[in-house]
Amino acid sequence: MRIATWNVNSINARLEGVLDWFKEANPDVACLQEIKCVDEKFPSEAFESLGYNVAVHGQKTYNGVALLSKYPMEDVRRGLPGDETDEQARYIEALIGAPKPVRVGGIYLPNGNPIGTEKFTYKLAWMERLKAHAQSLLTHEEPLVLAGDYNVIPEPSDCYDPAAWAGDALFQPESRAAFRELQWLGLTEAHKQIVGTEHAYTFWDYQAGAWPRNNGIRIDHMLLSAQAADRLRGCEIHSHVRGREKPSDHVPVVISLDL
Repeated sequence: MRIATWNVNSINARLEGVLDWFKEANPDVACLQEIKCVDEKFPSEAFESLGYNVAVHGQKTYNGVALLSKYPMEDVRRGLPGDETDEQARYIEALIGAPKPVRVGGIYLPNGNPIGTEKFTYKLAWMERLKAHAQSLLTHEEPLVLAGDYNVIPEPSDCYDPAAWAGDALFQPESRAAFRELQWLGLTEAHKQIVGTEHAYTFWDYQAGAWPRNNGIRIDHMLLSAQAADRLRGCEIHSHVRGREKPSDHVPVVISLDL
């Protein structure tokens, strides 16, 4: 089974390019972030025509996540538990009804900038809620994949120039510590497990020639339960997509599980 994550940076603005990639890569399951539309504006028919079932947790203009699967989806959850007042659409989850079922959560973690404001406080609180929810999911002892745009640069080697990001919420000690705490629950970070190489990026800013200069960062991650990590066979960053016409500033990440 091939499971993908991709922050598409507005699904309707980039639909043609997104569909082209889906036809080429043919993932079984995909988590999309920053769709930037309400549920009824998501182009479900375009993906259904490719054989996908569609679940959406959208929001007007901002945020929004979607889960696409070639298998039936059960137990769909929209929104991260732990704060009933949180109206931002940043989490979606479902049990994928493959021959060997796998639970997949799609994540668009808050950016948190600027630090020292309520936005950074919200980011850290959201990560604490994610940790609590992940801990609960792990009690099921089933294959679990938490995939998405985590807006965290885990290590200096995941950034072209750590000094340039020293004042950014994505690279703060608190953000990185919270990401490590997630892994300490017993979750495996797929890219590090399979690839392990430094300076492999998933995001290049639109400004200052970041893409041609390869001034990137790695902030899109897949965290796997032990039951999924035991079946992990591959992890790919489709960086070539960033060089296409009208691209997202993120690129897809795809893992292969022997399920």
